[in-house]
Amino acid sequence: MTRKSLLIAGLLSFSLVAFAGEDLKSLSLKEAQEIAIKNHPRITAAELKALASKQVVREVRSGFFPTVTANVTAVGTTEDNTRIAAGGLNNPLILNRNAEGINVTQLITDFGRTANLVASSKLHARAEEESSLATRAQIMFQVDAAYFNALQAQSVLQVARQTVETRRLLFDLVNEMATNNLKSGLDVSFAKVSLEEGNLLLSKANNELQSAFANLSILLGHREQQNFQLIEESIVPNPKVDTSLLVEEALRNRPELARLRFETEAAGKQVKAEKALHYPTISAIGSAGIIPIHDPQLKGDYAAAGVNLSIPIFDGMLFSAREKEARLKAKAIEENLRDEENNVIRDVRVAGLNLNFAGERVTLTAKLLESAAEAFDLAQARYKVGSSSIVELSQAQLSKTQAEIAQANAKFDYHLQKAILDYQTGQLR
Repeated sequence: MTRKSLLIAGLLSFSLVAFAGEDLKSLSLKEAQEIAIKNHPRITAAELKALASKQVVREVRSGFFPTVTANVTAVGTTEDNTRIAAGGLNNPLILNRNAEGINVTQLITDFGRTANLVASSKLHARAEEESSLATRAQIMFQVDAAYFNALQAQSVLQVARQTVETRRLLFDLVNEMATNNLKSGLDVSFAKVSLEEGNLLLSKANNELQSAFANLSILLGHREQQNFQLIEESIVPNPKVDTSLLVEEALRNRPELARLRFETEAAGKQVKAEKALHYPTISAIGSAGIIPIHDPQLKGDYAAAGVNLSIPIFDGMLFSAREKEARLKAKAIEENLRDEENNVIRDVRVAGLNLNFAGERVTLTAKLLESAAEAFDLAQARYKVGSSSIVELSQAQLSKTQAEIAQANAKFDYHLQKAILDYQTGQLR
């Protein structure tokens, strides 16, 4: 080996040994999900929006309760008063006075407008709750994906370490045999190329693992990268899934669909509320108070009550336009719901097919690795006795490495596809 190659291999080995010797915190998938739910800002923001939407219900419902206001009035006049002042008509009787009183206004009926607005706001609040659950499910899925990607990178790194060690031993063997004139310099060159390829694979695997940990750390709420000792999930391949049953489950459970259904109902209530603008509004009005400073001919207190009927006659087509706008928006939400349902049906079916393939892939790559390992052992034995060339051995060595990586990828891709299917069917909450 050249001095440069030795230096690169030494640096890689040192960094990987240091990483392996680091006191890493153990982390299971369930723990990762719990940490993300607690720390991720998007989940907190979604929960706060859901809480804020409940306050809107209180705001709208306030229309059912009486409005009470207290008034204090003090007026001082000059001795000579006028009935008409520049710019407008004035009260013809202006006196020195001081009065304190309370005014009460109570809605009797607006023919369902306020009731429909309250119902609409409640449905919007429930839609925000479902949106919060959807955000939570999205983050949980992202954590699952990051966790399995990190496990996959960890497994590939172990394969790369073993590959480098195996190829280094082979290089040392070939180099020694060449020194004793048992092998040619060409064999040494081939063994050296294989070792350099292994070092390249090791460097790439280490970089991918660090990238996976960086992504996982952010999802868990850590601004600085954290390295973990991830606990590998066992694989229990399920029988082929029946997507027809899963589609029905997804249509029932997906929070995105529940949110749109609540939004559709809320839009329907809004239509009724806008339609009620055409109807009269009946309110009760009461006022009472005292007048400490007043004209001697007037009483020192007052009280009155009445009923007010407000009938809309002409509004410039405003109310009709508002009702039509609400109807069109409600129809648009219905179409959005139908489109989202179609997307969910498609995604569940695709996720089911991918999971079935991932299960088959685990089995096939296990058989591939077994065959590749046998071929490598045979090629190595043949090469040592001189029955085959270094090219045949290198090819067998490469096939074994590729099979090991394929098995690692298949194993954790199965976990990932299972997480995707759980997300698509609404099981992640």
